[in-house]
Amino acid sequence: MNGNAFVVVFPSIFAKNKKTLLVNNIKKILRINNQKITQITQDDDLVVIDANDPVFASSAINLLFGVDKIAIARRVENKFDVIVPMIAKIGASLLLRGEQFYVKVEGHSSGYLPKDVEVAATSALIEKTIQMDSKPGSEEKHDKLIYCFLTKKNAYVSIFMDDGHGGIPYNSQGDKAVCCVYDELSAISCLESIKQGFDVKIIVCYDDSNLHDLVKMINRILPRTVQAKVTLDFFKIPIKQQNTRSIQTKIRTVTQILCLVAKLEKIKRISLPLSPLAFPLWFIDENVNVILQSNCLPWIALSGIDDSIIKTAREIGLGKYLHKIEKFGKIKFGKMNPDTKTFDIAAKSMKMKKSVTVRVGPNNIHDILDSIDKH
Repeated sequence: MNGNAFVVVFPSIFAKNKKTLLVNNIKKILRINNQKITQITQDDDLVVIDANDPVFASSAINLLFGVDKIAIARRVENKFDVIVPMIAKIGASLLLRGEQFYVKVEGHSSGYLPKDVEVAATSALIEKTIQMDSKPGSEEKHDKLIYCFLTKKNAYVSIFMDDGHGGIPYNSQGDKAVCCVYDELSAISCLESIKQGFDVKIIVCYDDSNLHDLVKMINRILPRTVQAKVTLDFFKIPIKQQNTRSIQTKIRTVTQILCLVAKLEKIKRISLPLSPLAFPLWFIDENVNVILQSNCLPWIALSGIDDSIIKTAREIGLGKYLHKIEKFGKIKFGKMNPDTKTFDIAAKSMKMKKSVTVRVGPNNIHDILDSIDKH
């Protein structure tokens, strides 16, 4: 791919006023992934990266939150008679025999309408692909989308485009939060806290049966923290989530551990991995009160999440665990007296804490498990 192919980042709607931070995160993630860049510029709302390897650079950047979509694109001057032949040229190079295509043009135009470019480029593309039996389709039905975005000065014709993960840039809240991963739902809660702009301190509560699965989930979350090295704290708690009572007991114990870690780390905010859509309000209130009594501030990252939790689960590779997440919608919780042993279990787990510092990369799973075994 030659030098005039750029990585083009479209900030998510709530990240447009945080582009400076998004650019800083892009620089960090590229540096962590050893990707060299010549220049990063802003073109209207877009962030444009001139990278040595646009494919690997776009893949690394798409780990970040605050991105609506990301493209590898050619850049030309925003002039009608320049844009149309470029769209036709790139479209012809992307199409396979017999494929239907759809040309979509959006953004700023002067002296013409984006629709004018769509019509002219579609006609030019038909002429270029007449021998390939390629035909124009519709916005609803097509094999290839030929996409072009217009800024005031330039036009970016996409060679490849992928959806981003939305949210806002990492640490855009300027606040730290402690989050705990102990099952599939808590992993998503931690991810949502990152997506909402918090700088997270991740702890893991595990038993002998689920450590490997939890580390796999953590491995999916770590690259989104935009850090070269991350320190994880592991706490062993001998409670398996086998029934409603054990689930409640385990969550109460985790809340106690979160409070103890927050005090130790001097972090004020605790991300509580509960949602009113999955847990009764009285149970959430009970855990919130424990946090407040510890002079910490509770944050419920999953407070409004609904079926989009399934999409989030797939994003971090939890597709095969979806049935475990869906089970929370079927559980009937019943009030039970608070178990006074939960604080004792939490205090004992704190004494057996195992801390692991890993360099974020592809071998995190084995590095983490090996480090825990050495303790």
